[in-house]
Amino acid sequence: MDLGLRGKSVLVTGSSKGIGAAVAEAYAAEGANVILVSRSAEALKKTADDIRSRHQVSVQTHAADLSKGAAREDTLRRFPDVDILVNNAGAIPGGSLFDLSMERWQEAWDLKVLGYVHMTQLALRAMQPRKSGIIINIVGMAARQPTWDYICGATGNAALNAFTSAIGAKAVDFGIRVFGINPAGTRTDRIISISKERAKTRFGDESRWEETLTNLPFGRLKDPSEVAALAVMLSGPQVEYLAGTMIDMDGGALYRK
Repeated sequence: MDLGLRGKSVLVTGSSKGIGAAVAEAYAAEGANVILVSRSAEALKKTADDIRSRHQVSVQTHAADLSKGAAREDTLRRFPDVDILVNNAGAIPGGSLFDLSMERWQEAWDLKVLGYVHMTQLALRAMQPRKSGIIINIVGMAARQPTWDYICGATGNAALNAFTSAIGAKAVDFGIRVFGINPAGTRTDRIISISKERAKTRFGDESRWEETLTNLPFGRLKDPSEVAALAVMLSGPQVEYLAGTMIDMDGGALYRK
């Protein structure tokens, strides 16, 4: 199936590793030109070199701290003609309401919650005159499964679910599709970090983090490439009626007991 992405310009935030890197590679495999954005120039270079070695497309990098409004504005100034924006940057820490200071809440939300909102605002304005474009928000299943020991992330993700649906419903009037994906249980450094925080809260010992990963669908964590494949597939014209929707990619975990 030709997804019609060859030659498209795709900007992926948080793309030096994990889901973001997998998303960038998946678009490159479809012939899209990719722009990798993350804080670490060194990590971006490694990921970009890996993608270039496998795909004959343009791969650009831009090191930026997207928790800062000025950096977000500079990023979209540098790359104003992106066809697809994938918001993926953000690492909201685990911990209960008593574990996290308000400063930690602010830091986490500056990058993920306000970062997604601002990047969407900037990209939507740039895409509106062209009457085309796609914005995908990679959020997380904590929005649908809030827990005491991941309260900062669950609350932020719930806000982004609402934001994505509301903006997506209106953006179709501009010819632009906005939707999101809620992954859960993905094999990344981040899931290990969150699991360690949960183990510390539940057991007082972060080394027992694997004990927090129980009753997994299909008996495993999913690979970042599976999230990437979904994002790319949903970017094709074959599903251009998809907008304002959050796709839960959790293997049915929400309904497992």
